[in-house]
Amino acid sequence: MENIDGDDEFQDAYETPPMSSSMDLESALNEARIAVNYFFNNKFDEARRTLEPWANSSMYHAVGHSVFTFLEAMLTFEHQHIEKASEALKQCMAVCNRYRRKNTITESIGKMVKKPNYDLYTAEEVHAELCYAEALLLKSLLTFVEDETLVSFIKAGIKIRSCYNSYKECANILHTRKWNSESYKVHFESGVRMGIGAFNLMISLLPARVIKLLEFIGFSGNKEVGLRELQAGYQLHNSIRQVLCVMTLLGYHLIVLYVLSHTDGDLDFCDEILGTQLKMYPEGAWFLFFKGRLEFMKANIDDAIKWYTSSWKSQNMWVQFHHMCFWELMWTNSVKQNWHEASEFAGRLFEESRWSKTIYAYQKAAMLCMLGDDLTDDEQTEIEYLMRHAPQWKQRIAGKSLPMEKFAVKKSERYFSQGKSLVLPGYELMYVWNLFKQIGKKWEMLDSVYKRVEKVLRKLESTREEGEYHADNKALVLLLKGTCLRLMNTPLQAEESLNIVLSLEKKIKEDLYLIPYAMVELALLYRSQNDLSRAAQLLEDAKKNYTGYSLESRLHFKIHSFQSELNTRKSSDETTSELSSQ
Repeated sequence: MENIDGDDEFQDAYETPPMSSSMDLESALNEARIAVNYFFNNKFDEARRTLEPWANSSMYHAVGHSVFTFLEAMLTFEHQHIEKASEALKQCMAVCNRYRRKNTITESIGKMVKKPNYDLYTAEEVHAELCYAEALLLKSLLTFVEDETLVSFIKAGIKIRSCYNSYKECANILHTRKWNSESYKVHFESGVRMGIGAFNLMISLLPARVIKLLEFIGFSGNKEVGLRELQAGYQLHNSIRQVLCVMTLLGYHLIVLYVLSHTDGDLDFCDEILGTQLKMYPEGAWFLFFKGRLEFMKANIDDAIKWYTSSWKSQNMWVQFHHMCFWELMWTNSVKQNWHEASEFAGRLFEESRWSKTIYAYQKAAMLCMLGDDLTDDEQTEIEYLMRHAPQWKQRIAGKSLPMEKFAVKKSERYFSQGKSLVLPGYELMYVWNLFKQIGKKWEMLDSVYKRVEKVLRKLESTREEGEYHADNKALVLLLKGTCLRLMNTPLQAEESLNIVLSLEKKIKEDLYLIPYAMVELALLYRSQNDLSRAAQLLEDAKKNYTGYSLESRLHFKIHSFQSELNTRKSSDETTSELSSQ
């Protein structure tokens, strides 16, 4: 099978001399399964020792080894680990290329006019194509962080397109080939299901204008197809990649949906998956983490904290994995309004993690600000230090700042412009990270937040001297109030608060994001009242009439998801109406 990647760095793999030793496919699959079990039981050294000796000659050992180095690079973000992962993936692709089918010129020309006969391919050749697609996907993702230039982004995009084409070819192999071995087929099928499912799911989440561009260059994405493929892969219990389907499904239902949309994931399905996985891997850091996330999304905050803590303390080899737990523990404690504990976890992230010191610094300062009159002098000094220096740690990727970092920098500067104060910065962060839905699931938490919001609003409205950011602060507090009231099922009061936010548009000096965000809140309110047309119009207005505000892309993801949901409901209602009229 010809190399469709287009990168010269892998072309010489075809010229690699024959290997002096080799491992047959069945043995490689068995050892890879053993390594997977080691990995998810936190036995990382054992997994590495199983894979490394054959990483230069066996495709499955090469893929497994490169996955480990890739995860280490993504967790640490350290240059030496990124370089190591890049080299491992290059080597992996070279190994895969040794096994991939080498088409003659005649065969290559023949492929242009008719489909190849995949029955002529050996089991090693078809599995090599799948392993190559997986390595190419990881390499393209790594390219985004290898070199922070626009050129690297373009190269990554080209690689992802090549990867997508490889997965489509693997799907053709799966469905047209006559399989002589059920074992070889099931392992291959799980990888194809995972790749095709993940691509469809990922593309379906993107805003409509991005999807149109991707469709123009050959990509397509369908959420239902993506979920169906991943669930089919999850059902292949004896397959080596079944656990990857599990991880993707859990990530989608428990993280992606809650960050990029206003809909719930399938929590019952996640409960079922985790029940099975935790029996297999009772001390596995990944599944303990996802169990914590499941409880968090159910708003069982104390249980979530327990599971996150178990995940954090289950292993010490990958200390960077602890940071994922610290991030969640920061938010679970924020939702409980345990501001000291939340600030401590934000502080650990600031001290230990390389992801974004600007975001971590601002988050710790924001949590401490929520202590109000309980602040000590030392804590006040720390807030000022963090706020003053947060802008200095800002990163640039492909010449652009991260949206959340720009938000944090603006708020840090506002802190000093307002006489060393911010209005409810912890609640504002919880709102932009979409956590009010969890607060709304437990009355005592929601009531506590609402009472503090009301108290701050009364103080703002009683202030005689209005500062230059008075409208910004009032609009923020009213947005939080309207959100609380919507979650309390008091629609008239919620609508009143949100409409006041919209009326302040011309007076707002800086926080222009509050207007489109308030419009989406109103759309959610109208959806709950089954006024779908009014909700749809607000979403369209928010998308078309506002631009250049903070966290714009984040809201566009949510609008796209919301519009897709409304279109589905509208189609369903029309179908029901047609059937009833018959």
